[in-house]
Amino acid sequence: MSAESDMEYSDNDGDDYDYYGGQDDCDMETVDRSKADPEYFVFSCLKVEEVEKLLNESIELLSNSLHITPSLAKVMLHAYQWNAQDIINKYKENANEVLMYSHVKPRVPSVQVYSSIKVCAICATSPPIHKYSALACGHYFCNECWTMHFEVQIMQGVSNTIQCMAQDCEVLAPEDFVLSHVTNPALRERYQQFMFKDHVKSHPQLRFCPGPNCQWIYQAVAREGARRVECLGCELLTCFTCGAPHHAPTDCATIRKWLTKCADDSETANYISAHTKDCPKCQICIEKNGGCNHMQCGACRYDFCWVCLGDWKSHGSEYYECSRYKEDPNLINDNQHAQAREALKKYLHYYERWENHARSLKLEEQTLASLKTRINQKVMAGEGTWIDWQYLWDSARLLKRCRYTLQYTYPFAYYMEVGPRKELFEYQQAQLEAEIENLSWKVERAETTDRGDLENQMDIAEKRRTTLLKDFLEFNTTNASSSKV
Repeated sequence: MSAESDMEYSDNDGDDYDYYGGQDDCDMETVDRSKADPEYFVFSCLKVEEVEKLLNESIELLSNSLHITPSLAKVMLHAYQWNAQDIINKYKENANEVLMYSHVKPRVPSVQVYSSIKVCAICATSPPIHKYSALACGHYFCNECWTMHFEVQIMQGVSNTIQCMAQDCEVLAPEDFVLSHVTNPALRERYQQFMFKDHVKSHPQLRFCPGPNCQWIYQAVAREGARRVECLGCELLTCFTCGAPHHAPTDCATIRKWLTKCADDSETANYISAHTKDCPKCQICIEKNGGCNHMQCGACRYDFCWVCLGDWKSHGSEYYECSRYKEDPNLINDNQHAQAREALKKYLHYYERWENHARSLKLEEQTLASLKTRINQKVMAGEGTWIDWQYLWDSARLLKRCRYTLQYTYPFAYYMEVGPRKELFEYQQAQLEAEIENLSWKVERAETTDRGDLENQMDIAEKRRTTLLKDFLEFNTTNASSSKV
């Protein structure tokens, strides 16, 4: 079963509508999704059985080409990242170098060899000749010691990299040799599960979905930068390149630094993100119970911004100032304490907005669920069909997509160097944030908002999002290519 990355935030129980492609019965050949969506990335979602078939095809190819056992082919493919042709070429150049990874078949000592073995080097006993075996390296040990060795390794989660017991010997034990010594059914199953997981992890075109208890596996051609994939099972958005939650426009290295920084208690110990704030005008306590940052005090009707507590009128069409961090021009360079305070202030500025959008996303999940319920109620009451109310559902889904992108602009902005490029990014970020808040305000009041007005706001917000992503995803890709050169 295949899926493409433009299926973002699809719903398993509902419609077949896609924001970029429209209804499923439209002529998809007329839609160039790679241009419509800057995050477009072709991939497939595979089940375990499909992946096993894919791996077995490579195993069979190598086994037939080199006339080796499938078990040995697995070891070699794992070592060479499943590049069968590379192994075949290397084998033609130097067969011994390739075959050093394991034995061709289990070896039992001859009478001459057995006569030179006084005792097993591990347990210091002298079993009969038929109870000894070795890998291609020729290090013979009794079968009981091999069994104990394999059982211990399997319990520790090792599978494809189990080595010979001899000191400093790097010859690997293949599957058939291991299973010939391990008879415990539970351990055999555990070993084969570990083998499969290791094979997938070593394959450059396969990635496990990181969702809890999710069995789906992504297949794609690995590339530089943040590449969005969405699981058909749990609908989790993941970066195929690094395995982290999808993080465009921030690149993989930057998001790793940011998440590490956020997880470090020394960075956040003095910061507690409050869930309630006082109205800037009448000082009454207000709790945020929706994703929108455009707040209106229930007591004095004052409109203000939840993030900076400024008058909402200043967040209008001209500029959305509270997304920009303003450097302190009076900072004395040689004052270490002042620099430390400024660094913490800068970090908290971006962290607060990062966390605020994360909370807003969770709250908008509730909005999405309640909106779906209301639409179902209207349909059941005969007030139109799902198609009639489709625009409300699409607006909530688009809002979630836009806010998700906006959240990941803050780590990107935090690490950007001061200059014209950052000024452009912050301008686009501010424009996107302003349109998202306008859309959020209208979505939360969707049933009383004019449909044309809402759809127009959707179009503006999505254009802001795609413009920002297109500019800075291309910028990241260009920089990555330049650094390699």
